[in-house]
Amino acid sequence: MKNEKEIAAEIREKLALKQPETAVILGSGLSGFTQKLENQQSLKYKDITDFPQTSVSGHKGELIHGYIGNKEIICLNGRFHLYEGHKPQTIARVVRVLKNLGIKRLIVTNAAGSLRRDMAPGTLMIIKDHINFSAQNPLIGPNDDAYGPRFPAMNNAYTEHLRNKCKIIAHKMDIPITEGTYFMVMGPNFETAAEVKAFGILGGDAVGMSTVPEVIAATHCGMEVLGISVITNYAAGLVNNTPTHQETLAEADKASERLSALVTEFIKEEE
Repeated sequence: MKNEKEIAAEIREKLALKQPETAVILGSGLSGFTQKLENQQSLKYKDITDFPQTSVSGHKGELIHGYIGNKEIICLNGRFHLYEGHKPQTIARVVRVLKNLGIKRLIVTNAAGSLRRDMAPGTLMIIKDHINFSAQNPLIGPNDDAYGPRFPAMNNAYTEHLRNKCKIIAHKMDIPITEGTYFMVMGPNFETAAEVKAFGILGGDAVGMSTVPEVIAATHCGMEVLGISVITNYAAGLVNNTPTHQETLAEADKASERLSALVTEFIKEEE
């Protein structure tokens, strides 16, 4: 099996990369961002040696290279979830491939359920912190000191100056945005009403089944991270509803244009 450096070298050669410093991971139904990339090339995950595959609707499974202005970007159009059977260490491998491509800044997006009645579907939420309720961690196992320390701190996993900058840009663009804590569960089932109540008591603002493994691995690697959730539904019990994946994709599609515009402008203004 190829290691992370070898996989990165293969991707660099196939896409003729120069020196990208920003990568974007797109969540369910949020692939519209890729339309913002100029001079783009794509490489399907299945055409990358020893790269994991996606299996969920709304995750296309392709790595896209392109530009926003003069900024070279790598975009993962489709992510990997623990509920698909991927080990958390597999997700860490993907992040380390990005690190070996020269990525310094990771933007992660996701579709999430609201744990607050005052945060309606369609809301964009900057992630300021997370609660890992999956009982999984991508750093379990021997530590590779070449990437980071055995016990990395997580107090600034969602980099404060990136969050502040994103809020300023959203305000300038007149895009309503809030900030909150992302609560990760394993999935794949949606949460019970009792669980939703408990998650709110524990401090969660939005709940989802992804993102945290990538953020832990990226923080371990020394990357800066910006996380944005698209609120696609009220979690069970907040209103009289039954969440579905179809609803998630439909609401994500509605909010995709605002998210894409915000992330595009954020990247343009990055130093």
